[in-house]
Amino acid sequence: MAERNLRKERIGVVSSSAMDKSIVVSVEIREKHPKYGKFVLKSKKFMAHDEKEQSGVGDTVRIMETRPLSKSKRWRLVEIVEKAK
Repeated sequence: MAERNLRKERIGVVSSSAMDKSIVVSVEIREKHPKYGKFVLKSKKFMAHDEKEQSGVGDTVRIMETRPLSKSKRWRLVEIVEKAK
């Protein structure tokens, strides 16, 4: 049996949960500028699969890479790290 590759994980904040079984997660990355050395915040949005529809806007969640589930979904919800207040 072939061994599964390591899958990427990201922690981000849910920015939209208006779709059925789908969420949009914004992930912020601190990156050092190559010339000036200042840390710059960059953000990227990922569409993720939320099977039980348990997350809401503002929740901090962990997502994991998975097989393509639709045209734009390649991530799935692993756990809710912190619920929104």
